[in-house]
Amino acid sequence: MLAILRPRAQLAAVCGAAVLAAGCAAVQTTQSGAVGVERKQYMSSLVSEAALDQEAAQQYSALMTQARGQNALDVNSAQAARVKGIAQRLIAQAGVFRPDASGWQWETHVLKSDEINAWCMPGGKIAVYSGLIDTLKPTDAELAAVIGHEIAHALREHAREQVSQQMAANVGLSVLSAITGSQASADLGSSLTKVMFTLPNSRTHETEADRIGVELAARAGFDPAAAVTLWQKMDAASSGGGQPEFLSTHPSAQTRIADLQAIAQQMMPLYQQARK
Repeated sequence: MLAILRPRAQLAAVCGAAVLAAGCAAVQTTQSGAVGVERKQYMSSLVSEAALDQEAAQQYSALMTQARGQNALDVNSAQAARVKGIAQRLIAQAGVFRPDASGWQWETHVLKSDEINAWCMPGGKIAVYSGLIDTLKPTDAELAAVIGHEIAHALREHAREQVSQQMAANVGLSVLSAITGSQASADLGSSLTKVMFTLPNSRTHETEADRIGVELAARAGFDPAAAVTLWQKMDAASSGGGQPEFLSTHPSAQTRIADLQAIAQQMMPLYQQARK
């Protein structure tokens, strides 16, 4: 999907018009890191970090229970251990961007599926699909590029930002009648499902996740240049017939590869330091 969410200026205008009802405010979710991600984000008071994390944990638990029942959860123990080990190294560096992430209830699992996909829900709930590993055959550093990118989305609370946008846009329609009781919970859950599995991220979100993800990988001792080769493999998989699900919400491969080459070069000193 190539649809792009409203740019920050438009979102600010929406929030400004609905500020009394939706309580939008500009926040900085993370520290800037060496890559310099400093954009202010607009969040609605109707969408608290704690509430969204709780909803994410419940949805993740339900998804993992379903996968277990279908014999699709961590079927390949070696594969699951590999993914978890890489994720743990990246998670150990998350405090560079937000110290509170060390207290998150992180989880990492591999789901048996032919899809080339991976994601990280709010609060650190990670899933990598076996199709990504089996099809792309990534090196550890390339796999770190994917997982780091998804972790970055969670650190920057991109899902909460998107849900806040939806809430602000719906003020005057249904939000005011749905901010209490079970209806509010249902709306939040539905919105989270949409932003996690249906709606595309904006190019701004993707660029931020790329930059932070590469820095996490470099600090964890993974070659940042692997992000480039990973996306080259993604591009090849796409041209081979049928776009991978993971790419459906991402910018064009050539644009991303060019950007990642510059970021990888910038992060090389951090990687070299981590390897000492």
